Amino acid sequence: MKKTIAFFCIIVGLATVLVVSGCSGSEAFVAGEYSSGENRIDGIVIDVSDREVKVGVSDDDQIHIEYYESESETYDISVSEDNELTMKLILDKEWTDFIGVKASVEYRTIKLEIPSHLLSDLTVKTTNGTIKVSDLPTLERITLDSNGGNVEFEKIAVEESLDVTAKNGNISGTIIGGWDDFSISCDIKKGESNLPESKTGGEKSLTANCNNGDIYITFMAE
Repeated sequence: MKKTIAFFCIIVGLATVLVVSGCSGSEAFVAGEYSSGENRIDGIVIDVSDREVKVGVSDDDQIHIEYYESESETYDISVSEDNELTMKLILDKEWTDFIGVKASVEYRTIKLEIPSHLLSDLTVKTTNGTIKVSDLPTLERITLDSNGGNVEFEKIAVEESLDVTAKNGNISGTIIGGWDDFSISCDIKKGESNLPESKTGGEKSLTANCNNGDIYITFMAE
């Protein structure tokens, strides 16, 4: 009996050490900011995980990104020869660093502001976080993809295509333009949608994919 109790205490003690290490290992996050300056940017790709991403319009002709970094969670921001700005999350962690409580959502939020012109393409991909987009200028192509969060947009317009995907989350938003302007492809599993599975005839395309969530998208006149 004494051996059983001793063994139980050892197991509980090890579990306690793991939990405490995960909680006490939280790092200090420092605010960071990127501005495009005189760089020509035609497209933006945000490819991150465990982040909420908010997208809006900037007050000038530049692209601005606000974020938080720590020693083990940093971002690689670069501009390619094709004038595409890419932001990727870089994790430098041991497996034990993933045990415990995540950092506050404040430190896991990216704020992107884009100018009212000069940009063609926007792609935002994240996991376990919501994508919120509002009042953007007209872009050629927009792609929004969240695995484990909602995709929400208001008053956005495209010249060619809008592609939205959510897994374990909802898709909701308002598109500037008429119903007849868009061909539609909608794939939904374990949820409800106000869009048809397929619609042809539009010069622009809307693709919506949702697994374990609802789709509610409306159109408004320009």
